[in-house]
Amino acid sequence: MIIPRVAQLPAAVAAHYDELDPFYREIWGEHVHHGLWSDAAPRLTPTEAVEALVALVATRLDLAPGMQVCDIGCGYGATAAYLMRHHHVSVTGVTLSPVQAARAARIANVRVQDWLANDFPDATFDRAYAIESSEHMVDKQRFFDEAFRTLRPGGRLAVCAWLARPEPSAWHVRHLLEPICREGRLPGMGSLSEYQDYAMRAGFSCTSVEQLARSVRRTWWICGRRLLWRLCSDRRYQRFLLDPRHNNRIFAITILRMILALQTGAMQYALLIYGRP
Repeated sequence: MIIPRVAQLPAAVAAHYDELDPFYREIWGEHVHHGLWSDAAPRLTPTEAVEALVALVATRLDLAPGMQVCDIGCGYGATAAYLMRHHHVSVTGVTLSPVQAARAARIANVRVQDWLANDFPDATFDRAYAIESSEHMVDKQRFFDEAFRTLRPGGRLAVCAWLARPEPSAWHVRHLLEPICREGRLPGMGSLSEYQDYAMRAGFSCTSVEQLARSVRRTWWICGRRLLWRLCSDRRYQRFLLDPRHNNRIFAITILRMILALQTGAMQYALLIYGRP
């Protein structure tokens, strides 16, 4: 587990998304996750690519109309909206960010709460998914434990996760992985084997693992180009980055680290599917 040298608590995660809210939406859009470009579809627009990732998650979850689904870390609700529109399921979202929840509430039932201390009854959901939100969990074992508890027997959990490569070099940890955790408000970045261990201890069986780093890394090149354009053309961006009162302005540098981490293999990206027996 890669642990940042400054502890990242839930309040810091919420503040990150609240403070960067307009920039996330202007630079990337309503989906706060990577896009997916495959060899079969290399020319997708960013909007099409983020929906391609959601479509892949939906396929692996084997959704059926009328299912009760939980979006763990729902962002602006764009993923929930896609699933409700295309698969006719009922989605309940959970987020730490009041700003995100205010936008997502127009689309789905959303709760502002910490997933690790959620108040859902046992066996509430048929399916659950966490698209790039497990990284923000302080206790990843409890993340899986709560998913297992709130899923019905026969349920499935999909996790899209930023993962550290096995045995990363000291350079990768010092200059890429640890700063990404600290600047991106990740309490820790696990490896694939650690995620598998957490899931197994919770009671899940692993259905599939898909390594997608090569298919998603274009996301950060696009974000980098768009940010540079905004810095040259929009004084709001210039003022924000030069104002020391903004604790999360460092994330502009994190974009470069993400490009290098995915390009060099220091960081992996996987779609993991787990079943509740």
